[in-house]
Amino acid sequence: MSRLFSTRPGDDGLPGPERRLAVLALILGTLMAVVDVTMVNIALPSIARDLQISDARAVWVTNLYQIVCAAFLLVCASFSEMISRRRLYVAGLFLFVFASLGAALSRSLEWLLLFRALQGLGAAATLSIGPSLYRSIFPTRLLGSALGLSALVVAGGYAAGPALGGLILSVANWPWLFALHLPLGLISLWLAWRALPREKGRRGGFDGRGALGSVIMLGSFFLAMDTLAHGAPLWQALAWLAVSVVVGWLFLRRQRRASHPLLPPQLFRVARFRLAVSASGLAFVGQGLAFVALSFLYQQEMGFSPLHTAWLFTPWPLAIMLVGPLAGRLADRVNPSLMASTGLVLLMLGLASLALLPEDAGLIDSLWRTALCGIGFGLFQPPNNREMMTSAPRELSTSASGVLSTTRTVGQSLGVALVGAFMAASAPVQVTLWVGCLACLLALGASLARMSLAGQALSQVKSPDKRVQ
Repeated sequence: MSRLFSTRPGDDGLPGPERRLAVLALILGTLMAVVDVTMVNIALPSIARDLQISDARAVWVTNLYQIVCAAFLLVCASFSEMISRRRLYVAGLFLFVFASLGAALSRSLEWLLLFRALQGLGAAATLSIGPSLYRSIFPTRLLGSALGLSALVVAGGYAAGPALGGLILSVANWPWLFALHLPLGLISLWLAWRALPREKGRRGGFDGRGALGSVIMLGSFFLAMDTLAHGAPLWQALAWLAVSVVVGWLFLRRQRRASHPLLPPQLFRVARFRLAVSASGLAFVGQGLAFVALSFLYQQEMGFSPLHTAWLFTPWPLAIMLVGPLAGRLADRVNPSLMASTGLVLLMLGLASLALLPEDAGLIDSLWRTALCGIGFGLFQPPNNREMMTSAPRELSTSASGVLSTTRTVGQSLGVALVGAFMAASAPVQVTLWVGCLACLLALGASLARMSLAGQALSQVKSPDKRVQ
């Protein structure tokens, strides 16, 4: 860990000692946004009972947060270029903390949903620019290690959320889940204002029409995926998807003409970036699909209790926590594409082994297969994220950060929706796991296609006098 805060002559980024407080601010902000989702999921039955609403309506306490967060990722990343990333991060944290207080004091579903939407907007502001802040805090030679630390934080948040939520609910009511964010948020606010890199915002306008198009495009897409995942009539999902496609086409046309586009077209002219985005989206389809499919596999097919199912999931995020930082550190020395490809192979093998899991398998037989998936994903994510951030021109790193966050969210949502679609068609749950294998195979193809380009880029970082041909 001390290596992350070492300083060498010629390093870009912040000086070593200044990185500690800056990265702590990012860790706390990310933890709050990630833990919130899985922690609140545990409380949905309690919220439904306390507010006297149906379970179906209570689900929107989680859905609205995720939809708003996803829809505003690109907008927030672009807006940060005008006011500076530091100011946007602090504003996002403040909004998240304020909305958490409002959610804790809410005594009706309408007020709770309003504050959950504001929480989602605050989370979008912090998550959309997190990777680009890592790039501005750490020198390029340590970026893989830094993004490995980020992967550890995200995986730890997902793993700790259900346990933390269950612990709080065992001694207090659900409003305390939101109140928990207040002390952490205030500490993170102070750290972010003091330690994050100071920079000037760019001059020029903001693409308001592009921002509106982005929100409608992504919001409609996530509503379509949510409708599909919850078994609603197919025409509803197709209607939302049609809106997303049409607005998306108009949005892309707008980006080619806008003076300050949300999604700069030149970003996708970089082959390494384009292939890393493709690999990331497909891999997150596999992970999002598996997380839902395994719940049904363990409980309905194999007869495990919800408590046993929760334990069977644990090896996945724990493996990412253990492997992710190591993979990030190695990605600064070894071809990142090679490492990411190896991780995808292991993830694919893990999903295939779960699809072949016999119904009478014991806990140990299930645990090692889930752990194999986590090891594979932990090997894949930090090197691939490093490729996305280092392949983008530095002046477009904020846009690349927004794309990274959006790709992750879109991939996970599509995976969840595919499970719902296959189950609505009465397909065996194992079929969905094989679809996850196919997604990983396609991601592997994208990862292997950039192998030589990634190797040349790594050589240039190690020997700055060399030039990539």
